[in-house]
Formats: sequence, structure tokens, C-alpha cells
Amino acid sequence: MKVALALPLDDERRLTASAGFHGHEVVAVCSGGDELAVRIAQVPVELAVVAATPEHLTPRLVESADLLGVRMLVVADDATARRHAERTGIIDAVDGPADWALLGGGAPAVAAAPAAPDDAALPPVPISTARRPGVVLAVWGPHGAPGRTSIAIGLAAEFAAAGLRVVLADADTHAAAVAPALGLLDEAPGFAAACRLAGIGGLDETQFERLAQPHRASRHPFRVLTGIGRPSRWPELGEERVAGVLAAARACCDVLVVDLGASLERDEELAADVVTARRNAAALEVLRHADRVVAVAAGDPVGIARFLRSHAELGELVEPDRIEIVVNKVRASAIGLNPGGQLRQTLARFGGIEDAVLVPWDPAAFDAAVLSGRAIADAAPRSAARAGIRELATRLVPTPAAAGVRGRRGRRLA
Repeated sequence: MKVALALPLDDERRLTASAGFHGHEVVAVCSGGDELAVRIAQVPVELAVVAATPEHLTPRLVESADLLGVRMLVVADDATARRHAERTGIIDAVDGPADWALLGGGAPAVAAAPAAPDDAALPPVPISTARRPGVVLAVWGPHGAPGRTSIAIGLAAEFAAAGLRVVLADADTHAAAVAPALGLLDEAPGFAAACRLAGIGGLDETQFERLAQPHRASRHPFRVLTGIGRPSRWPELGEERVAGVLAAARACCDVLVVDLGASLERDEELAADVVTARRNAAALEVLRHADRVVAVAAGDPVGIARFLRSHAELGELVEPDRIEIVVNKVRASAIGLNPGGQLRQTLARFGGIEDAVLVPWDPAAFDAAVLSGRAIADAAPRSAARAGIRELATRLVPTPAAAGVRGRRGRRLA
């Protein structure tokens, strides 16, 4: 996480020295709140750690953070500092002293963690060091380009920014798009290679890490299993092989995000008298084993109509409590006034769908992401579309860091 500090000198030095040890990067260090108010508009900052003193916590800083969407963790060492925080609109300051443990909702450590060497000199942490079984998330949507790949890439970036070990896999057997969207080579498709190794029982942690290439263009790198470059290679993605890849991924990463194709037909087996490969077996197998399924709809009349028809088909394969609905490309130009309200009413009336996540249409931000081969979180971090994807990520896999800083400021809760 990229962090800015406005703290007393001793706290500033201690947190700066131990930032790398805790997986954070200090991008701005300021002696006062007004100085930090200027700096957060110049450098990419995800969180500001501020002491609740008149020198460090100023009305100008609070106003700038609200305007730019920068989260704040306000640390109060005593009752006087807490009263000052309340006067500036911060109703839930945390007890000091300032410590990285506060980002996860914990208590300050008795002794500071030892300083680590410069992060740039350290090799990337291998994905095989994950200790708990990983979560498998499937991203699916109907025909008509609702934005499945964009949502999948955005989710992977948000999870990586939260400090999780993330792998993004492209299992679309009709039109794989993750590699070109991220500017990666796909002459040797990583997902197909992983499937082949899984088929012979050779997909261990070492091989999984070798095949999942890192996407280093992101500020928070994640790994990618690229999809098949030619649709004719779909027979390589058999259902047993895909199941083996999913099992290996659970042991090698915290979150596996899988981009799927739109087709869910299962009638290939009826067209032959013998057992044969099925083109949509990869998507069906991922849906069967996924912990959560993100169903993506396009926020226009045609996209919603397509989604409601296909959603009924999805419901035959996946339990409703595993499905999270997201409406992408929401815009008044296609829906009319109050597009969010109209979409929610339509989904509730015709699909019985409540509480869908809405992602506003921001073509400039998505174009910038495609042009640079990055996720929208890196190409346009202030985009309203990025905020919608971040909300979706929090619903799917809540992280301690997100929970630790959410809701600390009364102004944000209003």
C-alpha cells in the first residue's frame, strides 16, 4: 500500500524504517497537515497516516483528502488529541502510538519491527508461500461484451493492492483477451500449459509459479495465466484438467480470479454417440468449483435483457448465494435519468436481484488502462469506475486492511 505520513519526527522515522517489513511503501513524508494536503494531489497515495494534533491534522488536509478520495488513519495519543480530531470531523480516531498494526485493526506493537532492506533489492515473493487455501472467483457474463475481462483485471489489481497473492487466469475458450489487455505475450498460453501438466499429475507449486507470469506494469504486481491465442486449441482445456489447475491454485495463491467465456451450453455431448470433449467444459468446471461467481451485466437495455435471460441459465449451475451481480458501463445516456435507480428496479422486478454493484461507465479511464496495458486502478486510480470495482472486491474477499481503515471518519459515512 502507498502511504503518506504526517506524524511527529520519532513516529515518522520508525514507520518509514519498518514500512517495507509490513509490505507498505511510504511515498510522502510531511511535517504538517497543510503540506500533506498539497502532496497528496501530486503523488499516488492510498492512505494517509496522520497524528491528531493541530500541526498535523488540519481542516485543509481533511478537505483535500475528501476531495481526492484518499483514506485517512488518524492516530490520537491522548484525550486532547482525540478532542482535536473530533473538532475537525474525525469521529473515530484510533488510539496511538502510530504503528503499522493499526491498519489491520490491531493494537500497536510493543517494539517496532526490524527494518527490512530496500524493497527494490528484494526478489518478488513467490506465490507458493500462501498458507491458507486460496479463494477461487469466476467472472462470467452473457454475450455482448459486458466487460468481463475488464472487471476480472480490475478485481485482480484490487486484491493485489490489498496485499494478497493473486493469480489472474484466462479460461475463455472462445475469445481470450486478458493477455492483450495487459500487454503480455500469449504464444505459450499459461493456462493451457497448466492444464496439460495437471492432466499428467505434474502441476506442483514450482511449475505453477513458473507458468504464471508476473504483470510488473502494475504498482502491485499479480501473476497471470494467459489464455489460448487460437480458439481452435480449446480441447486442451478439459474439465478434469481445469479441476486440477483450480486445486493447485488453491495451494499456491490467496485469490485466483478466472475470466470465463459467455457460453454455458452443454449440448455438445448430445451431438455424438461417444463421449467427446466439450468446448464449454472449462467454464462449467470453474463455475462448479468457484467459491464466488461474479456475473457481469452491461448497463444498457440490450445488455440487461441479455443478462436476465442468461442469469436464469446460470442459476441452474450455481447456487444463488455464490453469485454476486455487477452492472458495468452504467450511464444516463443509455438509461435516462437516475440510471442506477432504474437498473436496480429492473433487476429486482424481472430477475429478483437485489443489491447489485454498479460500475459507472468511464471510457477515458478504461481506454487509458488498455493503452498502457494496466488495470484501471493503476491507469486511473481516481475513476468512479475504479471505486465500483473496489467495492465489489471488498464484498467478495474482505481484507483486514480494508476493514481496519473503513469507517474511521464520520465525514465519509455521511
